[in-house]
Amino acid sequence: MANKILITYASRTGSTAGVADAIGKTLADLGEEVDILRMRDVKDLTVYKAVVAGSAIQAGKWLPEAMEFIQTHRSSLSQKPFAVFLVCMTLAMPKADEYRQTVSEWFDPVRSLVKPVSEGLFAGALSTSKIRSLGDRLKFRLSIMLGVWKEGDHRDWIAINDWAKSLVPHFNKI
Repeated sequence: MANKILITYASRTGSTAGVADAIGKTLADLGEEVDILRMRDVKDLTVYKAVVAGSAIQAGKWLPEAMEFIQTHRSSLSQKPFAVFLVCMTLAMPKADEYRQTVSEWFDPVRSLVKPVSEGLFAGALSTSKIRSLGDRLKFRLSIMLGVWKEGDHRDWIAINDWAKSLVPHFNKI
């Protein structure tokens, strides 16, 4: 029987990859065997007892490769404990709690394919120098000037680690 947990992610600037690494480290510290892989590098889920999948959010949506991963592996994900997380700057905005319900709805396309046992919503990190598109870089800089966001790392490592710890009972019910 498979005994590993897969933590897989889609990231643009590394913030989501960092969250995936933290989740994997927390689970490993709790005695779980984990693999942490980019979604595009995952071929086979049969070697895993559980899967944690996360995506950065752009324009209120999971990244295309993340949705493709869920669609491709839908059948396998439906047969094992499956948890999801997202990383977005909306949760780093002033009064982010007011947006939490809206951000949670960004899981709807995933939920329509596979029912997760748990969902994690996390703020990301913003470094305009990592934004590839000149247009997007300018939009973010303007948003920073207007006080919509602040540049920097807004990830709440305690919340991320607590969420990772909360997954263990779901994964060991097998």
